[in-house]
Amino acid sequence: MKVSIASDHGGFVLKEAVKKHLEEKGIEVKDFGTDSLASCDYPDFGRPAAQAVADKEVDFGILICTTGIGMSMVANKIKGIRAALCSDSVSASLTRQHNNANVLVIGAGIVGEILAMNIVDTFLGTDFSNSERHQRRIDKIE
Repeated sequence: MKVSIASDHGGFVLKEAVKKHLEEKGIEVKDFGTDSLASCDYPDFGRPAAQAVADKEVDFGILICTTGIGMSMVANKIKGIRAALCSDSVSASLTRQHNNANVLVIGAGIVGEILAMNIVDTFLGTDFSNSERHQRRIDKIE
């Protein structure tokens, strides 16, 4: 599995922790930045990381900013992206099962590190249900 990851300054610390967590599990991570706590603009990092998912360079994307809202807006502007802002593992599981989400967004100011790792593991470990009704709804989004 290959995952793109990106954050702005507000999500930098959590991004680095998630990146380490994934690499320790043997998951290949393509980091699109940011690389510091210096103030920056989240679209500069979130858009290319989400585009890598749309272009099938990676299997999934993980975007992190302070609330997750900005990164969600950026990612969902890209054709083929179904980004889900998740603050709990139930939402992470259901958005994979029902929506076949391909980008996970986390708000670093909302979710702590332990919960974030659980959300990431749940999201990446849950398959799409392949249910006709869910696929029909995804097709309507596209």
